[in-house]
Amino acid sequence: MKKLWRFGMKAFLKLSPVFLLATLMVMKFDVLMAAPIASIYASFIAMILTKQKFNDIVNHAIDSVKEIQVALFILMAAYAMAEAFMSTGVGASLILIALKVGITAKTVAVVGAIVTSILSIATGTSWGTFAACAPVFLWLNHIVGGNLLLTTAAIAGGACFGDNIGLISDTTIVSSGIQDVEVVRRVRHQGVWSGLILLSGVIVIAIAGFTMGLPSTVGDPIQAIDSIPADVWTALAEKRESAVTLLNQVKSGVPLYMAIPLVIVLVLAFMGVQTFICLFSGLFFAYLFGMMAGTVTGTMDYLDMVVGGFSSAGSWVVVMMMWIAAFGGIMRSMNAFEPISKLFSRISGSVKQLMFYNGVLCLFGNAALADEMAQIVTIGPIIKEMVEENVEGSEEDMYVLRLRNATFSDAMAVFGSQLIPWHAYIAFYIGIASIVYPLHEFVPTDIIKYNFIAMIAVASILILTLTGLDRFVPLFKLPSEPAVRLKKQN
Repeated sequence: MKKLWRFGMKAFLKLSPVFLLATLMVMKFDVLMAAPIASIYASFIAMILTKQKFNDIVNHAIDSVKEIQVALFILMAAYAMAEAFMSTGVGASLILIALKVGITAKTVAVVGAIVTSILSIATGTSWGTFAACAPVFLWLNHIVGGNLLLTTAAIAGGACFGDNIGLISDTTIVSSGIQDVEVVRRVRHQGVWSGLILLSGVIVIAIAGFTMGLPSTVGDPIQAIDSIPADVWTALAEKRESAVTLLNQVKSGVPLYMAIPLVIVLVLAFMGVQTFICLFSGLFFAYLFGMMAGTVTGTMDYLDMVVGGFSSAGSWVVVMMMWIAAFGGIMRSMNAFEPISKLFSRISGSVKQLMFYNGVLCLFGNAALADEMAQIVTIGPIIKEMVEENVEGSEEDMYVLRLRNATFSDAMAVFGSQLIPWHAYIAFYIGIASIVYPLHEFVPTDIIKYNFIAMIAVASILILTLTGLDRFVPLFKLPSEPAVRLKKQN
């Protein structure tokens, strides 16, 4: 009994840095503060329990950061491309193309979901996408007499879509970096599944819209923008200035061919072209078409905007990733996650079950931390080690399992947030919706009730993984046993 108690205490102390990191995140500490504190604490725990020298611990941390150097450069390029797509009119062109169809009360939610899903891929931000599209679609919904909650949930779910699969989404890049997989491979792995999720969600939203007895009056998008009160413009600018810029572009108009840079990037990505080539192609063609459209005023101005994108990444997300990688290296040096790894291995009868538990752990972690990035950086290293320590197979098959881990980590962070009433995502969406449409008092269930895209995403990835039905989804199949198998427990 005494031996068991000592083992339990040692295991608890090894995991205590994770508990500290989670506690700090729940207390709303910025991850740039929480990660260094947790890393320093983890260093002391490692020295005490494993008798490591401090220099050795620092080396483990630095080696871990070296492993994500490529992801850091991808993040900088991604932020630059996001700035380019927002400023040159790529995002505005996508909205204008969608608004060319006659929007009625029956279709406003469907069009909103499609527009936000594509725009979020182009901009890499669900929060920015929601902030930019909520004024258009909530007021357009008001004009045509649509269902406010259906439209709100549709644009919320659509905005999350690109954050889960976009090449320039920080959650996509960070979750892929933690699992040590290339972003383009990750996009190819989940591409068909993601497309089916969006298609299924849009169909359900359409069915809901056409069965609610809504009117068929066609609305004018420009009238919707003109209907936005002046105080709403001011408040939105304080919350998300880029959203106001995009709305002004929609109102004044940009050439529809400005959507071509996004199409080129998506085609290259699904062809499996290297991530950097995809991103820099987006930057080049946004510049080229922007010069033609007049949205790029000069080469030096454009390059300054690109530098601004690099700076935006370096000021937060790149530094955050380095600290999180360092934290993970210190934790691995003392086998901190071994107790959790062994527990899940014992209750798993197969690799599919183990992967299913990884997904569930991500979802519960997101609910506990109430922050998508906190879940990714806290739970991500745990599920990575669970696979590495408990599964054996070829290098390629193990890579596919890491791809699924990255997809789990991101999907349960972004889509899972839409089903958690106390989540930071929901709080942000309610805040923006309340600002841009003050005629309704929004509550968390307003975002959740009709968020069919998020519901389908979370349920489907868990069910497909557990049952093995993912084999019917092209490129989404996990390797089956005995190609991969659980290691025998001693």
